[in-house]
Amino acid sequence: MLTILGFTMIATFLVLIMLKKMSPIAALVLIPALFCVFVGKGGKLGDYVIDGVTSLAPTAAMLMFAIVYFGVMIDVGLFDPIVRGILKFCKADPLRIVVGTAVLAAIVSLDGDGSTTFMITVSAMYPLYKRLKMSLVVMTGVAAMANGVMNTLPWGGPTARAATALKLSASDIFVPMIPALATGLLGVLVLAYVLGRRERKRLGVLTLDEVLVEEPAESETVLVGAGTGKGAEKGTGGSGADNDRKATGSSGSGTDADAELPDEDEGFQGLDPHRPTLRPKLYWFNALLTVTLLTAMIMEWLPIPVLFLLGAAMALTVNFPHMAEQKARLGAHAENVLNVSGMVFAAAVFTGVLQGTGMVDHMATWLVDNIPDGMGPHMAFVTGVLSIPLTYFMSNDGFYFGILPVLAEAGQAHGVSSLEIARASLVGQPLHMSSPLVPAVYVLVGMAKVEFGDHTRFVVKWAALTSLVVLGAGILFGII
Repeated sequence: MLTILGFTMIATFLVLIMLKKMSPIAALVLIPALFCVFVGKGGKLGDYVIDGVTSLAPTAAMLMFAIVYFGVMIDVGLFDPIVRGILKFCKADPLRIVVGTAVLAAIVSLDGDGSTTFMITVSAMYPLYKRLKMSLVVMTGVAAMANGVMNTLPWGGPTARAATALKLSASDIFVPMIPALATGLLGVLVLAYVLGRRERKRLGVLTLDEVLVEEPAESETVLVGAGTGKGAEKGTGGSGADNDRKATGSSGSGTDADAELPDEDEGFQGLDPHRPTLRPKLYWFNALLTVTLLTAMIMEWLPIPVLFLLGAAMALTVNFPHMAEQKARLGAHAENVLNVSGMVFAAAVFTGVLQGTGMVDHMATWLVDNIPDGMGPHMAFVTGVLSIPLTYFMSNDGFYFGILPVLAEAGQAHGVSSLEIARASLVGQPLHMSSPLVPAVYVLVGMAKVEFGDHTRFVVKWAALTSLVVLGAGILFGII
């Protein structure tokens, strides 16, 4: 019974948010509360929620101060050179912009933190997508998939969890998987190319005159992360004539496939080069502070929430020494902080009920028990396939510490090594990074002003395909 209710609760949540019948925060709170009553444990709802909030409180604190820290770094101009470099590569070509999104997200993912990756990627790319009327769900989908593949780095989380759960070396799990993961990343780039071509076909390669003239009301640069954005974007990339419009050029030269971005003084910038929050004299201090912070995260000198708390305090104090300036910066980023932290605590209700009522345990047991006996010698393949839905419907902790040991034990009974099982367990990460139980995804959709349901509806099929590419490459190379 708990198995059926667990799957029904998850399905109800996904359907309601994708159909936009409920907001994600309301659905994350009300649906599990209702199912908790159905299970007959309504009296323990408070305990389940407190347990869930307690477990996710460090994550919420990390995200709150990470948003403040990177918001300040964006304000003071730390990432402006990255933005200019990406803009120079992308020009006004939708295909290059989508590929550039994948490349940027993959590079920034090397720090092992999804929230950081999404904040930097969206800050750099959002103005381009917005100005050229491109689909914002393409940006969020490509960024999430690239980060999902890179999330398998030993310091990213899943590999370390698999190693801990099965008492293996993280390097023994990860290093042999590099060819399969590289193939998965290549698959993301190919997908970005295909989606970019689709956007180019829909919009054309716009000329700069067209871009600048069509949106006079938005000639001022959008400073992503400053908390001044408009209502939620639907990620449709415009409608009506805008969807069918092809670039014709205004200089009599026709479509300009190689149109360069204008110089800084012409106004087409990802980040306003004249904003009053810039601190060019402190650029190298901010760069050193950020490198030190990321190094401390990777080396685990202190817990990540503590690192971002200290980093945010130092960044505010040095860059904005006056109290009024600090309050202004905190106020500018308050909307993002509230949206993301609120979503995390709402997700705590969902995870708390899933775990507290025992639904997640019954779901996992049912799945494992229904594996046919003939699949025993192929448990690595089975683990890879199961990791795709299971890491989407539950947290990495639940999967790697609750399900993986059971799968590994079943594999060992049929002569399949724990190392193969552990490597196969990484396959589902491209889809996992868009799970409603992953706090970082709310940073992504929140900063991109995309509805979570729109992002989910777009990304699930492509992320699942990317996971299958990783699984197929692992089998082909004899890794799994």
